[in-house]
Amino acid sequence: MIKVKCLNPISNLGLDKLNDNYEITDDFGNADVALVRSASMHDLEFPDTLMAVARAGAGVNNIPLDKCSKEGVVVFNTPGANANGVKELVLCGMLLASRDIIGGNQWVADNKSDANINKTMEKAKKNFAGNELKGKKLGVIGLGAIGRLVANIGVSMGMEVYGIDPYLSVQGALSIKRTVQIVKTREEIYKECDFISVHTPLLDDTKEMINKESIAMMKDGVVILNFARDLLVCDDDMEKALQSGKVKKYVTDFPNAKTANMKGVIATPHLGASTEESEDNCAVMAVEQIMDFVENGNIVNSVNYPAASLGVCDKAGRVTICHKNIPNMIGQFSSTVAVEGINVADMVDKSRGDFAYAIMDLDHEATDALIEKLSAVEGVIKVRVVK
Repeated sequence: MIKVKCLNPISNLGLDKLNDNYEITDDFGNADVALVRSASMHDLEFPDTLMAVARAGAGVNNIPLDKCSKEGVVVFNTPGANANGVKELVLCGMLLASRDIIGGNQWVADNKSDANINKTMEKAKKNFAGNELKGKKLGVIGLGAIGRLVANIGVSMGMEVYGIDPYLSVQGALSIKRTVQIVKTREEIYKECDFISVHTPLLDDTKEMINKESIAMMKDGVVILNFARDLLVCDDDMEKALQSGKVKKYVTDFPNAKTANMKGVIATPHLGASTEESEDNCAVMAVEQIMDFVENGNIVNSVNYPAASLGVCDKAGRVTICHKNIPNMIGQFSSTVAVEGINVADMVDKSRGDFAYAIMDLDHEATDALIEKLSAVEGVIKVRVVK
């Protein structure tokens, strides 16, 4: 029986996919797999039984990836499962920044006791006039699952859209509307666009990429939207840009003590993926990936180990190995199996940075002696019998 610990409430739409071979446990200390949303795992002591963690969402800052990799715990996320929810909120952010909807709504609340509000509003509404999105230039930095949808909705709104992503895949490019102009540098977007929406991971290269230098390149009255990571924007530089009018509005889904008190900021409390549909999609995707890993040893959408798959096992046995990415590991695995008189029917071994992952299909069941010898190979982190 595979014991599953939910560190946060997980949608029943996902949990209902678990079959009779799985049971939910309240004790992380005996869990085989963990499902998590926002709960921090950095201070948790991992049980020896733990083999996988699935984050029902994209970001994994709450999971100690180095520790997981070193202990052979495969970490999954669910890229794209919440993309539509975030895209819709980005569109909402652009509309709120273009039209003073918030100001107009507040005026109605302040004047709700006015018996003639239907008349006085005709004079007041000029104070809340705004601009349309159609014809404006939208720059999308990062064309992952969310960024591509944002670029496409910009086109649908009649905007002239520019995008950049040095890691854009062929499949990703094919999902972007043809009128989106792919540029080579962020500077092109900084200089050209009326709206700039950032959708990149937080890396050394992207941390505080929206700063005084990049803002200086932008048009006066630019609108900047951040529904990706808080630290992509330098708050101090943004405050000065808002005060000077260089930036018209800063729309962020990550308010903090500083930005929550800055004039010109439109902030939402991390609502990007806070829809029933997104939570359901993330839960289903996380559970399906966990089940494929547990039952077949396949890895899809891991953030710390490489993608690897041999499909559903139709051989007598299947063994998986988390190991360090060092020379001659495949040769040692093959020879160790051969010494036990077992034939390797199929095998895949993929690497990612300092770590690697192997799946071996065998013509005979794996013996205890084989597992012991594989585990003893220098550089091996964890061996698991799948079948």
